[in-house]
Amino acid sequence: MSTTDTAPTNEAYRRKLPAWATNFGVQVIAGLVIGLLLGLLARSMAEDNWLTATLDALGSTYVQLLKLLIPPLVFAAVVTSVANLRKVTNAARLAVSTLVWFAITAFFSVLAGIAVALILKPGEGTAIDPSTAADPSTTGSWLGFIQSIVPANFLGLSAAESSSGGISLSFNVLQILVISLLLGVAAVKAGKAAEPFLAFTESFLKVIQQVLWWIIRLAPIGTAALIGNAVASYGWEALGSLGKFVIAMYIGLGLVLGVVYPLVLRFAGLPVVGFYRRVWPVTSLGFVTRSSMGVMPVTQRVSEEALGVPREYASFAIPLGATTKMDGCAAVYPAVAAIFVAQFYGVPLDFTHYLLIIFVSVIGSAATAGTTGATVMLTLTLSTLGLPLAGVGLLLAIEPIVDMGRTAVNVTGQALVAAVVSKRAGIIDEEPWRAPVAAKAAVIS
Repeated sequence: MSTTDTAPTNEAYRRKLPAWATNFGVQVIAGLVIGLLLGLLARSMAEDNWLTATLDALGSTYVQLLKLLIPPLVFAAVVTSVANLRKVTNAARLAVSTLVWFAITAFFSVLAGIAVALILKPGEGTAIDPSTAADPSTTGSWLGFIQSIVPANFLGLSAAESSSGGISLSFNVLQILVISLLLGVAAVKAGKAAEPFLAFTESFLKVIQQVLWWIIRLAPIGTAALIGNAVASYGWEALGSLGKFVIAMYIGLGLVLGVVYPLVLRFAGLPVVGFYRRVWPVTSLGFVTRSSMGVMPVTQRVSEEALGVPREYASFAIPLGATTKMDGCAAVYPAVAAIFVAQFYGVPLDFTHYLLIIFVSVIGSAATAGTTGATVMLTLTLSTLGLPLAGVGLLLAIEPIVDMGRTAVNVTGQALVAAVVSKRAGIIDEEPWRAPVAAKAAVIS
C-alpha cells in the first residue's frame, strides 16, 4: 500500500479541526492574548531576563522578514500594475480619486484630534518635567517631498554608519515607487519589445507573493512576540505624567476608527462590520509592529483577497498609501500633540492656527513622505504654527505606546481608501463580500 493511500492530507487534518482553529484572524487574536501573558510574566522577572530578550529577538526578526520583501514586492507589483492598468477603465481618474479620499479622511481625522485636544486639554496641569524638552534630531520640511521623490540611485537604497560602527542599509519606498512607475510606463511605451520584461516581472511577482504568504502565516507568532515585548519593555510606568495625553490620543484614534471610517464606509455602500472583520489582520499587525511599511504586504494581500480590490489598482494604491496615507501619524497625532505643546507653554491658539493644523495634516504627510515619521510630522506642524520645537522632547517617553495605535489607524485607513475608491468606481469584486466573513477575514480558505 502506498504512502499516499494511508497518510491523511493537510485538507483532511483541516476538516478534523473546528473552523475557528484554522481561522487566521482567530490565530492572531490568540497571539495577542498569549503575548500579553508572556509580557506580564517577563515584567515579573528580573531585568534583562531571557524571556524579554527572546520576545524582542522574535518580534524584531518577524518585522525584518516583512520588510525584506517590500522593495521587490513594490517594484514587481507597480510595474505589473502599470502594464495591467491599460485594462482598467479610467485609470487616471482612479489615481485622482485615491488622492481625494486620502485628503477627505485626513481632514476629518484631524478634526477629531483637534476636538479631543480642546476638550481634554492634555497640556494643562501636567506634572511633566520641563527639562525633558529637547529639540528633535530630524525635522520636517515642505521641500522634503520634492527631494524625497528624486531617486538617489536606481534601487532607492541608502547607507549609513550604525552606532556599532557597521554600515546599515535602508530603502526609500517612495523612490522605489517612482522608479517602478517610470519603468512601467516605459515598458508600455516600448510595446512588443518589452513583453519579455513584463512577463518576467509578472512571474517574479507571483514568486514574491508566495514567499510573502509564508511569512504572513507566521503572524500569530510574530504578534505574540511583539506585544509581549511591548508589555515587558514599556508597561504602565512609561505613562507617568503623560497619561492624559495618551488617553486623548487613543480617544482621537478611536473616533477615527469608530466614527469617521464607518461614515465613509456607509457613504460608499460598504458594510462597516464586514469591513472591520476582514481588515482585522491588517489592523492588529499594524498595532503590534508599529510599521506601515512592514504591514504593507499584508495590507495589499487583504485588500485584494478579502476586500475585492482589483490587483492592478491595489498595486498602485497600497504602496502609495503606505508612504503618504497616515491618519494616525499625520492627522490625529500632530493635532493633539501641537495643542498639547501650546497648552504646556501657555501659547494661545486662535482659529487661524487650527486652520494651519488642518492644512499641514491634509497636505503635510506628502511633504514628509521621504523621511516620514510622526516626530518629523510633528516638527513640521510646530514650525508652521511657530511653537517651540523643544516640545517634541516632552512626548518621547510615551512614543512607543501611542505609536501602536497610530499605526493601526494608518494601515486601516490605507485599506479603507482602496476599498472605497474601488467600490465607487464600480471595479470592486463583490464575491469576497458575499463569502462568509470568517473565511475571508484572514484571506484563508
